[in-house]
Amino acid sequence: MDKPTRRGRVRVATDQDIRRTARTLLIERGPEAVTLRAIARELGITAPALYRYYGSRDDLISHLRRDVVTDLGAELAEEVAAFELDGPAQLFAICRGFRRWALTHTKEFTLVFASPTGEVGSAAGSVATLSRANEPFGRIFLMAAGHILATHQLTIPAAEAVPTELRDDLAAFQDELLSVLAQSGVEVPPAKIELGTTYVMIQFWARIYGHITLEVFGNYPIPMSKPDAVFDALLADLANEIGIAAG
Repeated sequence: MDKPTRRGRVRVATDQDIRRTARTLLIERGPEAVTLRAIARELGITAPALYRYYGSRDDLISHLRRDVVTDLGAELAEEVAAFELDGPAQLFAICRGFRRWALTHTKEFTLVFASPTGEVGSAAGSVATLSRANEPFGRIFLMAAGHILATHQLTIPAAEAVPTELRDDLAAFQDELLSVLAQSGVEVPPAKIELGTTYVMIQFWARIYGHITLEVFGNYPIPMSKPDAVFDALLADLANEIGIAAG
């Protein structure tokens, strides 16, 4: 049987083929290997043929990172389903699940959560955030936090205790957070979303993300023989600071 012509190969290359090939390149070789030229070479087509689907590499990377985040969100949603009515258990299951995923999907973690601005994933919105209602990972994290806010009396610092330089940014995040929770179907009294609440949430995320990033890139300051215990201790500290049990 004759081999398909180059034109025929172009016709059978689909968006699914492109994304699957991009994901394979990401996993096997890292974010920098995901280029239109490399994908075209793997598919046996010309690079210009890819422009039927994506206007640029940034466009493709943006779709690829959304695929990764969607898969991560679905994976975490399955893990927390058993804790539907227990906000703290959900939140800490998400934290543990995110860490486990990051350590076993290091290339995807790098693309989505650790790509420096202006390089890999430099398109607008290239780094996953907690604040977008349409961001699967951010949504599941904030929904668990919302359940805690709605059902627990937390230890939250007074507004006066929040550094003055941060207050404008945190105030803006208050409105965004209320909008995200409302769109996600979580009813939280606006009075519970105080300046101190957003301050605690940002601190919580920064410490979780920072710890996981150090682990993923092997940059923890000293060798740790029991890294799981270190992470569990961090979760216990965070829970104690806001007056809940880490579980």
